[in-house]
Amino acid sequence: MMKKPKLIRITTVPLSLEKLLEGQLAYMSDFFEVIAISSEAARLQAYGRQEGVRTKALPLRRKITPFQDIKAIYLLYRFLRKEQPEIVHTHTPKAGWVGMLAAYLAGVPIRIHTVAGMPLMEATGLKRRLLNTVEKWTYRTATHVFPNSKGLLDFIQEQHWTDPEKLKIIGNGSSNGIDTHYFSPHQVSEEVRCSLRSSLGIPETGFVFVFVGRLVGDKGINELITAFDTLSQTQEGLVLLLVGPFESDLDPLHPQTLKTIETHPGIHTTGFVQDVRPYLSMSQVLVFPSYREGFPNVVMQAGAMGLPVIATNINGCNEIIEEGHNGLLIPPKEVLPLQHAMEEVLPPSEAYQVMKQAARSSILNRLERTELWDALFSEYQRLLANI
Repeated sequence: MMKKPKLIRITTVPLSLEKLLEGQLAYMSDFFEVIAISSEAARLQAYGRQEGVRTKALPLRRKITPFQDIKAIYLLYRFLRKEQPEIVHTHTPKAGWVGMLAAYLAGVPIRIHTVAGMPLMEATGLKRRLLNTVEKWTYRTATHVFPNSKGLLDFIQEQHWTDPEKLKIIGNGSSNGIDTHYFSPHQVSEEVRCSLRSSLGIPETGFVFVFVGRLVGDKGINELITAFDTLSQTQEGLVLLLVGPFESDLDPLHPQTLKTIETHPGIHTTGFVQDVRPYLSMSQVLVFPSYREGFPNVVMQAGAMGLPVIATNINGCNEIIEEGHNGLLIPPKEVLPLQHAMEEVLPPSEAYQVMKQAARSSILNRLERTELWDALFSEYQRLLANI
């Protein structure tokens, strides 16, 4: 039996493997010997058992920690020299820098970094210059760079960070596509939907705007809370459901925003949830006013669940949402356009009904998960044939 080529996939934290690449490594294990590398050993091992792949824990941190990062590069270099993989494929900025440099030093022939959003887009001053340098070094040590949206590809080219021949978008964008069978309105029963509303204290007549993601500044939460607070003063029965964790250490919300979240009777928070489908199912519209994205999973998920989306007109979002067709696009960091868009979808709204009808089909036609996996596998095969 012919030996399978070895594929190593690296992320900074296991959550990225679990949520951003769910199912993909299991699929690739039919064709490759797959090893997943990340931090948090216990959680990583659980992921490996679930996907049926080997794992290797590495001390990676999301923040810039020079001494820890150098240690991680050395440990990864030694592991790669031992394993001798044909492909190392990284995701997330820190894993990209550490992984690509270690793979370069270890002589790995195919070194791929996927770009899925850039924190540096919101950075300024010395921090921005440092992050720019890290990004350029990641691309320099990679043999191939896969932006997961056209907007990111255009941004990288405008910055002149790498040879355009290294750049490629796989399929129609996204890092993993979406499982449209799993994310389907039919997967959540009416009983579950009603029970969840009841447990949260949300009346059946309430019109629910939902946000799913980290509750941080660069997701537009400050603007969202202000817009909702103002709108709810003139419109009865409005609910804002915030599904996701606070991250006060990395990008804290304004004190006034936190106070409004705590005291407003129409705002509900859930913290992190494993399955977002019931929360999407009980809602009417996803609101996603993020400042920067790669190719946001939650926008695809909401669409597949049949929800129109109000999103910022930024890369990724504007490749999923077509203005007036399956959602509305607004400028980032502005409260009034967001408030007006939220008002536009309130009943009785013909525009809302049109967008709701188109929401699921717009995802089905372009972003099915297995099609992206097939496209990535084909690219791996093409690259392997040339080494």
